[in-house]
Amino acid sequence: MSEFKRIPPEQAQALREQAAVVVDIRDPQAYAAGHIKGAQHLDNHNIADFIRAADLDAPVIVACYHGNSSQSAAAYLISQGFSDVYSLDGGFELWRTTYPAEISSGDSQ
Repeated sequence: MSEFKRIPPEQAQALREQAAVVVDIRDPQAYAAGHIKGAQHLDNHNIADFIRAADLDAPVIVACYHGNSSQSAAAYLISQGFSDVYSLDGGFELWRTTYPAEISSGDSQ
């Protein structure tokens, strides 16, 4: 079984440009206040649907607040059959300072 990889925002941005899926596991209020453009909000209520509908071989980047919780979520996705999973080092907070123009707010992606 493969393992997830930890990557900095610069590598995550390069993967986004290659159509990687970005998932945000922070709470709904934090997601609504601001998230990486195109990121899908994932929580315990919708993760099963996400897994069922996902391309298990497509790259997935998991973002949280600071890059800690995303590691557990990335490991979980690997355990569910995903083959190319990344945990965003520094999380959304580092992303926000690195790529301020790549932030969306509201519930929309």
